Amino acid sequence: MSQPLYVVKIGGNVIDNPEACTRFLNDFSKLDAPKILVHGGGKVATQMAAKLQIETQMVEGRRITDKAMLDVVTMVYGGLVNKNLVAQLQSFNCNAIGLTGADGGIIRSVKRLVKTIDYGFVGDIEAVNAKQVNALLSSGLIPVIAPLTYSIEGLLLNTNADTMASATAVAMAGLFEVNLIYCFEKKGVLSDPDDDNAVISQLNPTSYASYKASGVINKGMIPKLESAFEALNEGVKQVTICHADELLAAAKSAAGTVIALNPIS
Repeated sequence: MSQPLYVVKIGGNVIDNPEACTRFLNDFSKLDAPKILVHGGGKVATQMAAKLQIETQMVEGRRITDKAMLDVVTMVYGGLVNKNLVAQLQSFNCNAIGLTGADGGIIRSVKRLVKTIDYGFVGDIEAVNAKQVNALLSSGLIPVIAPLTYSIEGLLLNTNADTMASATAVAMAGLFEVNLIYCFEKKGVLSDPDDDNAVISQLNPTSYASYKASGVINKGMIPKLESAFEALNEGVKQVTICHADELLAAAKSAAGTVIALNPIS
């Protein structure tokens, strides 16, 4: 049996809350296995852009990244947010190393083609260097990866953190038994969006199709879950969506929504 590996993605809403973020990082440090943290950016980039009098443009929740905004997200995601997370993890005796996809060439992307919308310097992932990531893990380091990748032309590219976590998990599945955990401010996938306790404890392809057909699962949760099933089909053992405060329980399949190809007994 392969050694377990946790790939954990932490959302921006938790990063924006110092107390919640500290609780999460403390729990993350206690995961008793090799682990990788992928983080979003939160509102800090928007706040920094406003201070620099750079306009923030969003389309359907996605940031348009022109050259001025690329400079901002590089400073904020790859610098301020990433290094604060690394420093806090060090305080919990967790020997973290902060990275973008360009560092060590770990995640390469292609600049998104212009179709109806020009997203600017946004990357769609092309390859994850699992061998290089494993070298870091083997040396006792915990990668903390910011949502920035690079292209073969030498560009830095703003990249969706959920996608980075999934692509990293898939790439590492050839070397480890990978558990991918998405942590955010909700307790999981909800059967009632107005009831934070209405958590769907398990989803497999059959139950997901049923919830989707009935409209219980809709909108932005659909691409997240379809990405999760795609990761499972490409070798990831399990995907969990949970509250950031329930990471340790979710790692034992005891909290959040567990997503698997077959029902969990």
